[in-house]
Formats: sequence, structure tokens, C-alpha cells
Amino acid sequence: MSNTFGKNIQVQIFGESHGPAIGCAIDGLPAGFRVDLKALQCFLDLRAPGHSPLATQRKEADRPEFLAGIREDGTLTGATLCAIIRNHDQHSTDYEKIQDCPRPGHADYTAFLRYHGNNDIRGGGMFSGRLTAPLCIAGGISLQLLENKGVIINSSISEIAGVPNPDDEATATAILKARDDGDSVGGVVECTAAGFPAGLGNPRFDGLKNRLAQVIFGIPAVVGLEFGDGFGAARHRGSENNDVYEIATDGTVRTKTNHCGGILGGISTGMPIVLRVAFKPTPSIALEQKTISLSRHENTTLKITGRHDPCIVPRALPVVTSAVALVLLDFLSEKQSIANC
Repeated sequence: MSNTFGKNIQVQIFGESHGPAIGCAIDGLPAGFRVDLKALQCFLDLRAPGHSPLATQRKEADRPEFLAGIREDGTLTGATLCAIIRNHDQHSTDYEKIQDCPRPGHADYTAFLRYHGNNDIRGGGMFSGRLTAPLCIAGGISLQLLENKGVIINSSISEIAGVPNPDDEATATAILKARDDGDSVGGVVECTAAGFPAGLGNPRFDGLKNRLAQVIFGIPAVVGLEFGDGFGAARHRGSENNDVYEIATDGTVRTKTNHCGGILGGISTGMPIVLRVAFKPTPSIALEQKTISLSRHENTTLKITGRHDPCIVPRALPVVTSAVALVLLDFLSEKQSIANC
């Protein structure tokens, strides 16, 4: 199932952008752990729309309603955790024209082919970035479980509109300029996970990188992923790229550098896991674009209306963090399952 992932911690995402609600179901969470619900809401607020001039002005509170698996005080019961977020501020009429005229850069046309025109086009349906909100519910809980085990994950913007390491002012300037031009920009998010133990993962097709890539590429608008030095390593010599080992003062094995990004052979090295995720410019722009009419089978033009992010990168930070947290928690849970055999 393409909407489900994980082995020991299994997550299913469901819903559509303009349906009654979106949500997630999570199996495998440990009974007795107490989730800080206020901290979880603060984490969800980082992704929620309508709180910044840099984002879409669709206003959604994104407050989860828990249907099962957790008590009112946040204690996990061991049952499948099920949570929904109700949709409130939809403008579905904004999408009437694109039922026949697919938007360039969106999955409208490919979804039309795959589902024979039966897919919900409003807001992108199940292809919408709105579906990252329930991902952040699962990720926010996973983040707290990992922090309890000493694993800390942080994400930051490493590039906006081609500008590396932008400060808040540079980020706002680039995004607002694109918005005023009726256009959009993309960028890169860097995520680092510190404290993840060495020796977790698998070789070849089920490695740590593989599973991280599977979930990260499930985030809409992701177009690239690299670990450590990534493509930069291709321009290095081996003597520059190799991470040499040493015994640290506390007796642990570590490397002097971390060009590999904390993963070798699909298995964690014990050094921080470092990855970068590239996001394309938001496809929904105000400028008129060329497209086709599906019903008339002819070329036409389309001017997209409605409320859209001129750049989704700032709101993507908790989404990338969530994806990484879910995968790392799954591997930690796998280790504990093997130990208990």
C-alpha cells in the first residue's frame, strides 16, 4: 500500500485536501509513554498554513482529534493510535477549471491517467501537501520518543532560491519577491540527527538510506536527496572523502570527519546522520501557463487562482524532521524487538 510505511512502527496516512478530514493511524507505539500534547501542537503549528505572509493564507488550526490509542493526558495505551485533523477553510470552487486543464508541475495529469479521472482534484486531493499534517502528528510523537532515548533531530533551511545559508531576512525577501511577481521559488532543507546509535540498519535494499529515501520522497515537491557530502563527494579524492576512525576520550569509536553523513553500507556509524532535501518551486503560480484541455484534446492556457505558497520550504522543516524521526524510531524499535527475542 503506497499510503503505508514502516515495519515495527507502521504508519498509514489517509484523507484528501478538501475532504472532511485528513489523518493517520499508527501501530507499534509503546504503551505507557506520555506524549506532551502541548509540545506536539507547537510542532504542528510550524507546518500549519495561514500564519505567515510567506505561506498560503488558507487558515487551518491543524488541531488533531485523537480517536484511539491515547488517553486525555497523552499516555499511549498500546492500541493503534488514530488521529484526524478536520478541514475547514477549503475554497473548492478554485479548482473547477483544472478538472479539465491539468496544472503544469502538478500530478493532475498523471493522477487522471492512473485513476481514470476519478481522483479528487480539489487542492490536489491525496497528492496535496496538506497530507503532510498527519505525517507531522506521527513524526511529532516519534520525535518525543526519540528525545527520550537521547536522539535529537533538527532541520534548517540551507538554501532558498539559489541563495545558500540564508538568514530570515534573505529568506523573506526571496519568497516575497517571487510572490509579488506571481511566481514561486524552491530551496533545500538540511536535517541532522544526533545521538543515533551505531550499528543499526541493513545492507542493499533495506538500508537506513533506503528507508529514509522512501519516506522523504513521499513528501510532495521533493526532487532530490543527498547524504553527507552528497554529490560533492564525486568531486573529491578518496583521501579527502574517507572518514578516518579514532578512539574518543570517552572510549567510543568515532570518525574525525563525517563526509558520509553517518551511514555506511546502509548502517549507522554513530556519527550524526546528515541529509539534505531539495524542494522544487511551488507549481501553482499566478502567471498564465500553457496546458491542454482533456475534454477537447487541444492546447489551451491556464491561469491558476486561489491560495498557494510562494515557497513551501519554511513549512517543510517539520515535515522533513517527521520523516526522519519516523524512520529512526522504526529502526530503534527493530533493534529492541531483536533484543527481546
